Amino acid sequence: MQKADELLQKYWGYHQFRDGQIEIINSIIAGKDTLALLPTGGGKSICYQIPGLMMDGVCIVISPLIALMKDQVAQLKRRKINAAAIISGMSKREIQIVMDNAHNGFLKFLYVSPERLQSELFLEQIKNLKINFVAVDEAHCISQWGYDFRPAYLKIATIKSLHPTIPIMALTATATKEVEQDICDKLGLQNTAIFNASFARKNLIYVVRKEEEKQSKLYDILRHVKGCSIVYVRNRRLTKLTANWLAQGGIKAEYYHAGLAQKERDKRQDNWMKNKVQCMVCTNAFGMGIDKPDVRCVVHLDLPESPEAYYQEAGRAGRDGLNSYVALLWNDDDIHSIELANKNNFPDITEINRVYEALMNYFQVAVGGGAGYPFDFDLLTFIDTFNLNHSVVFHSLKLLEQLNILSLTDAVNLPPRVCITAPRDVLYQFEVEHKKYEPIIKLLLRMYEGIRDNYCVINETKLAVELAMSHQLVQQFLMDLKQFNILDYSAAKDKPQIILVEPRKKIEHLQIDINAMNLLKNKHLIRANAMIEYAMNTQECRGNFLLNYFGENNKMPCGNCDICIEFKKNNYSAEQINKFYLDLKALLGTSDFEFHALQNFNFELSEKKIKYYLEWLINEDKIKYQNGILKIV
Repeated sequence: MQKADELLQKYWGYHQFRDGQIEIINSIIAGKDTLALLPTGGGKSICYQIPGLMMDGVCIVISPLIALMKDQVAQLKRRKINAAAIISGMSKREIQIVMDNAHNGFLKFLYVSPERLQSELFLEQIKNLKINFVAVDEAHCISQWGYDFRPAYLKIATIKSLHPTIPIMALTATATKEVEQDICDKLGLQNTAIFNASFARKNLIYVVRKEEEKQSKLYDILRHVKGCSIVYVRNRRLTKLTANWLAQGGIKAEYYHAGLAQKERDKRQDNWMKNKVQCMVCTNAFGMGIDKPDVRCVVHLDLPESPEAYYQEAGRAGRDGLNSYVALLWNDDDIHSIELANKNNFPDITEINRVYEALMNYFQVAVGGGAGYPFDFDLLTFIDTFNLNHSVVFHSLKLLEQLNILSLTDAVNLPPRVCITAPRDVLYQFEVEHKKYEPIIKLLLRMYEGIRDNYCVINETKLAVELAMSHQLVQQFLMDLKQFNILDYSAAKDKPQIILVEPRKKIEHLQIDINAMNLLKNKHLIRANAMIEYAMNTQECRGNFLLNYFGENNKMPCGNCDICIEFKKNNYSAEQINKFYLDLKALLGTSDFEFHALQNFNFELSEKKIKYYLEWLINEDKIKYQNGILKIV
């Protein structure tokens, strides 16, 4: 694996792999279907990017979020690795150029959304593509048991039918045992090599507080924890209110949510990444794909709806391995809110039908039409146009997506792009006959190298200044030139898109699977109750609670969460721990043993106290612990 080491150092600047990464890389290179369950911040992307570079052909990466795909592609390009993404909003010609580059061997990584696999044209294009393997990121989305089910993920298995011999690597950080099995089944993985790294993040210090005055406690936390932080709140209104309140108290805070203009979101995120802002107050729209290593504190000011969401957001802290705090502040109002959310997240059939009908009228789609076409979607305009309830619309759309009737992308955020398509002789003749367009054509050729062969991102404002004309007129000229078949112009896009999976149906023919909807509702309720139990828990180690939820049992207490610290403060005795150690050594010597074996001995200590004493002895290097096996040093 020397080549893997060389690539890691050459492109990423790291001298060694993290635990488990090299084994995962070896597995996919050996051609095995591979499932990698790594904790948030565990380095999943390197697990497929290194073998993707080592193996002949292109690696197809399935990813659920446009922002995540664009961020990954940008990172690879900065490392001089050829990568591209096909996302909603690109023109047919742009997509064809990407596919031509893939077929001609100019790409090592091709990122696509799972919805792209619903396109027969795309499936036809990858039939003869030299693919080394398929990487499925956020693989839990394939499971109805998972917390973020995406039906389009079910189409991934289609690639196996087109390329039966290529392996699939599935990666996730938030899979229970039930979801793990579902991933293997739904992807059609054969003789799967499963790498299940511990979900434990030993450097994360979990703290839960029941607080009536949350803002005061939040201010106290941020004042004492040095370094940058993220504060998650339930809705957009609270992001602004909380950030402004913190700023008034002298903490450099900014707010972030999906309703801000893309340019403003980018600016705020950049300020936070560069530590110009200490605290980002945000909805869960913030954080996905952001790899900032020195986040010292993540605070949830409201109760998340599931342990999966909580674990993923908490995992954005301490990626540099240093101790970091994960605080959850809750009160009785949160319990009521999460119970109400479970009801509001599942509107009744009448409301869903009304939203569907309004949506079809909003897009002016005829019965039997619209399938596969991307529609730009402005949620607020849609709600105002039809006088609908925001919550009902949002959750109806999510349900229609999970029932595989439509798919809803995140904001596309594509800048304006131009490619000059006319041959040189045709272009020259056009300039002679249409003098008013000559200045903009010459300026494009001068400013953007390669614009004849590839799509170039253009700066319309700069073009307007150089040509001494209005921004609006520049756009009009570009649209004119597109009509004349001189160039292809794609205007900027910054809105989400809705794609109909099936043609529009009359409302009486719209079949909503009640059983599937009830399954989703029941699973949502189970996850919500688990989150409430986590908050109200006063006995079990926080880290262990999360590990048990994800199917890891019999682990030692983390030793540094609020419950562990409280227990040690009230129950630790150096003399008693030393006596326990000497008794253990006398009984077992240097033999390996498992925790449950200690039940055969009478130490006159509770099981909980024994676990904490073992944890203390492990930290003192008097006992070694690995893969469930203990050994006295």
